[in-house]
Amino acid sequence: MKRVDGRSPAELRPVKISPHFVEKPAGSVLIEMGQTRVVCAASVEEAVPRWMKEQKVPGGWITAEYSMLPFSTSPRKSREVNRGHPEGRTQEIQRLIGRSMRAVVDLEQIGTRTVWLDCDVLQADGGTRTAAITGSYVALVLALRKFDKESALKQSVAAVSVGIFDGTPVLDLCYAEDSQAEVDMNVVMTGNGRFVEVQGSGEEATFSQRDLGRMLKLAGTGIHQLGQLQAEALAKK
Repeated sequence: MKRVDGRSPAELRPVKISPHFVEKPAGSVLIEMGQTRVVCAASVEEAVPRWMKEQKVPGGWITAEYSMLPFSTSPRKSREVNRGHPEGRTQEIQRLIGRSMRAVVDLEQIGTRTVWLDCDVLQADGGTRTAAITGSYVALVLALRKFDKESALKQSVAAVSVGIFDGTPVLDLCYAEDSQAEVDMNVVMTGNGRFVEVQGSGEEATFSQRDLGRMLKLAGTGIHQLGQLQAEALAKK
């Protein structure tokens, strides 16, 4: 089977994770997956949300904001702030990023502080939410290191897309594949192979349990490779 960009079905796009991409946040990275590029920055606020104070919930909080910059797509995407509220897709992705990070952190250990993860898409070519999750983990670790709270991490976490394209299960879909795929799925997994979230649907098609198993196996392979790249990025000074 020949893919749009010549990859094999089980091959990730070229991935590059550049830590310390911007100076001001406690942690930051630029993650590149093929032509998709996302900046992920972790900023620390010495306070927790009001609802945590009112309910006397111990520990801290991790949350995320996600946006696609106007020039990240063609045609230009207008800024959501001009519409007065974020799109439903944006809210969904923000919540997914936050859930994914909280799943692998002992929130009580980080103290009464909030870690904000800002994910801004510089260029979109499919898989922006999965790139944001994978990059956010690295930014989060860098931020926790600054506060000597890396021990709060229970596991690593990463995400990747899988799908069925031209009848074949494939890993890490670019936009050309994503827009034509019979099945599209995003998988978030921890470093020890446990699922955080699986989002999948047939695009005017159905898929079998066997198809599902094959896609999840591909996802596990991809996330293992992404985990190695995350570790390499975190080892850089």
